[in-house]
Amino acid sequence: MKIDQPNRSALVGTVLLIGISMLAAAGAQPKAGRADSEQRRPVEQAQGSRTRPNIIFVLTDDLDRNLGTLEQLPKLKDMLASQGLTFPNMFVTESLCCPSRSSTQRAQYVHNHQVLGNAPPNGGFEKFHALNLDQSTVGTWLKAAGYRTGYMGKYLNGYPDTAAPTYVPPGWDDWDSPSAGKPYSEFNYTLNENGALITYGYQPEAYLTDVLSKKATSFIQKAATDRKPFFLFVATYAPHQPATPAPRHAGAFPGARAPRPPSYNETDVSDKPAWVQSRPLLKPGQQMQMDNLYRRRLQSMLAVQDLVEHLLDTLRTTGQLQNSYVFFASDNGFHLGEHRLLAGKLTAYEEDIRVPLFVRGPGVPAGRVREEFVGNLDLGQTFAALAGAQVPDFVDGRSLMPLLHDEAKPERWRGAFLVEQEETHFRAGPAPRQVLEPLDMIETQLAQARQGVPAYAALRTPTHTYVVLSTGERELYDLRVDPYELENIITKADRGLVDRLDAWLAAYRKCRGAGCREADVAPPH
Repeated sequence: MKIDQPNRSALVGTVLLIGISMLAAAGAQPKAGRADSEQRRPVEQAQGSRTRPNIIFVLTDDLDRNLGTLEQLPKLKDMLASQGLTFPNMFVTESLCCPSRSSTQRAQYVHNHQVLGNAPPNGGFEKFHALNLDQSTVGTWLKAAGYRTGYMGKYLNGYPDTAAPTYVPPGWDDWDSPSAGKPYSEFNYTLNENGALITYGYQPEAYLTDVLSKKATSFIQKAATDRKPFFLFVATYAPHQPATPAPRHAGAFPGARAPRPPSYNETDVSDKPAWVQSRPLLKPGQQMQMDNLYRRRLQSMLAVQDLVEHLLDTLRTTGQLQNSYVFFASDNGFHLGEHRLLAGKLTAYEEDIRVPLFVRGPGVPAGRVREEFVGNLDLGQTFAALAGAQVPDFVDGRSLMPLLHDEAKPERWRGAFLVEQEETHFRAGPAPRQVLEPLDMIETQLAQARQGVPAYAALRTPTHTYVVLSTGERELYDLRVDPYELENIITKADRGLVDRLDAWLAAYRKCRGAGCREADVAPPH
């Protein structure tokens, strides 16, 4: 019998994950136009100012909530959380790079943008490009509104395959993104610099996070002379594996170990799905490897901390700090030993779907916390609202502007968050997508699921985690008493609760555009 864990913080929430039905290819796109009036409200209405602000978005790669609390990085915490808002209930539409980043670019849930993975034919830059999704993104929206736009760093997995090596997506005035080499290692890569391919080697000054920092500060300096509002998107590869630190930080955090929450190397997983049950207890050598990775992840974040400091210093010296918003987030979370799982992501557990979000800027109160549910698909909506830009009708997200400047809780805010993983991810090579099957097929799918993470969908609400996988298995956690998701109570849960969650998720997964801002509020009657 498992012992319920006390609820320590804002970790309470509900994830509803159900089996994934095979979706049709999304060739047709919704009609473009304005979103509902609440979403497109221009910034001057919220701020009482007609000066359009600058917007900077720093997106890290695989930054989990443990690192995301920034307790190990007090300087970064002071620059962000202490000077602005913290959103502890920030979630991603899928815990995988390319689907998540597509949601950020398009302000859509995965079932609407249909980029289902990191590689073709169902995912990656190739799918994004083939569907012409790059023709309408946060970059094109803000450029159309008169903003100077810049993108620096990691774009979509697979870029620029199926396009020219010098391809620059629409909407970006200044483009600096790796197109070849080994950018995840932070060295030995080729950067597409506005159509010119520049190769960087192994010299300390070629460290990618530092190169992005220099290019970003140069962009800000030029914008100051142009006297034109700008939108700058900086996407680091840190702290993604191999989490290479800058040479100057290689000795930092000696002895640091991965956190050991109650879910770490979980003793009893008999209540978990078959794919988790198949995982043996972590061996000492595996734990040591994850401790080493955790230390490198921390070390690599020190260069990101330097990058943020340089951005803020440049805004300050150019006289633009008081009129600039800075957003800081991650594309997905990351687990290190929780539930016996080796380093990775993809799951529906809190470690993978919950990420940091910090916002500072004009009119944003310092050192405050907003508990509302927000997500990566809200960022594009928010940037457009701050810029006074129009967005197409296909956007599913919400503008965070009411949360940035008004301390009151909005009357009709999101009551749950949808997470979707529509492909099964196997450890042993590619496999066909899984769909919900009749009960007589479950045993076969359970055997397949032991190889990797099955497909699923998720609804995260303030009290439970409910999971239904493509194998037919389900999980339900009461996060009020079990924030570490140790005891699956699906067999003893109130049937009325499960039915309500099922109905809510079913409606939510069919939503499009403004309908998503209705479906996310409450279960259907």
